Amino acid sequence: MPATDFDAEREYDDDQFSARGVFESDHMKVVCGYFEPGQFIPVHAPGSDVAVHVREGTGVVREGDTEHEVEPGDVVVVPADVDRGVKADEGGKLEALLVTAPPPTDAEHDPVREGLRRGVFDPEAEPAADD
Repeated sequence: MPATDFDAEREYDDDQFSARGVFESDHMKVVCGYFEPGQFIPVHAPGSDVAVHVREGTGVVREGDTEHEVEPGDVVVVPADVDRGVKADEGGKLEALLVTAPPPTDAEHDPVREGLRRGVFDPEAEPAADD
């Protein structure tokens, strides 16, 4: 069984959130997520459940139409096929453990790639920064 900790996996990226894979099988994927202030995982709705546990920092976890303000120790679970996204507050970094079951497919992450490309948290609701 893999064993690690947030300090060993910590890697930030100036351009977008960093997801450090800890474990993946056909049934589950576990990543440590590292967000600079304002960085995000764009809203998307894959066919997998996700549990987000905030370790450090503050931000928002989207669950459908609800935005949960989160802080260290909070856990938000979003069922499969429901919009979800994670965004760090502008004032500081955010670290979270994300567990998805089963792992999303590559195609299900197309909205994530599109949101990152356009620089928008909710690709279906927000115009691109340069629109």
